[in-house]
Amino acid sequence: MAPGLTTMKKWSFAPLIVAVCLCVTVSSLRAQSAGIGGTGKSAVDAVAAPGAAAGFPGWLMTGKERYSVANTHSHNDYEQAVPFWLAWQAGFGSIEADIWLQEGRVLVGHSREEIKAGRTLEEYYIKPLLSCLEKNNGHPYSDTTRRLQMLIDVKEDSVAALAALIALLDKYPALEQCPDIRWVISGNRPAPELYNSYPTFIAFDGILGRAYTPEALSRIVMMSDDLRRLTRWNGLTELPDADKRLIEAAIRDAHEHHLPVRFWDAPDTPAAWKQLMDLHADYINTDHIRELAAYLNERVSL
Repeated sequence: MAPGLTTMKKWSFAPLIVAVCLCVTVSSLRAQSAGIGGTGKSAVDAVAAPGAAAGFPGWLMTGKERYSVANTHSHNDYEQAVPFWLAWQAGFGSIEADIWLQEGRVLVGHSREEIKAGRTLEEYYIKPLLSCLEKNNGHPYSDTTRRLQMLIDVKEDSVAALAALIALLDKYPALEQCPDIRWVISGNRPAPELYNSYPTFIAFDGILGRAYTPEALSRIVMMSDDLRRLTRWNGLTELPDADKRLIEAAIRDAHEHHLPVRFWDAPDTPAAWKQLMDLHADYINTDHIRELAAYLNERVSL
């Protein structure tokens, strides 16, 4: 945890809070007005332009672009005091929900103990996201150049859980058809050779360093890895040179495939955010939504 950052107390997601959050404006999010990744390009331009990654809310961060809240990933978002809405309010580019399939219901939580609360993906994420589209004329954000990635981390049986997720999304065609929303499957995934058998609105999170066929790569829109596989750095000191070279090589390999990179289990401190940005990691993974948003918005305004 970053110095001075405190863990927010969890509380149940109530309809009253949803209503309040819906009324909160995002006009204070200066990064949104700056366009995708701070480039001022539209979402269509970003997809078509060299260096842009399909399904990514911004450009590949090769060193020429400025980071903004489009480069943020709300890790285990359902553990926030207000799931979905806190990250959405901050303009995050990516939001993560872990899912379990239990008695036909798609539940969110990190462990079996957590899913006992009965929190469903539909109530916590699907319906709130649909309300955003309805409010913003078919876009997840009022800034129509902005995109949103929904990262779904499957915790158990990949085939059955993914089938249940698709059946759930089939109830909401607007969420499947929206070009500004990307549904990305992580965690327990089907075998890569099966990726092309899934509907085109479903994409996959690749694993850094793993070899994929061109067919599988055509359905992968991001590369992720456990940062602790590359370093034991605590995020408070300077990253050791040897570890830095390993991370740079991993990011460079993903960028050569035009794929953005996210590291989970990364230190979540301002010093770590800066060093990961210096290494050109595309998504900054965080549990501290407000703090990271403020940090990036301040950088954008400089």
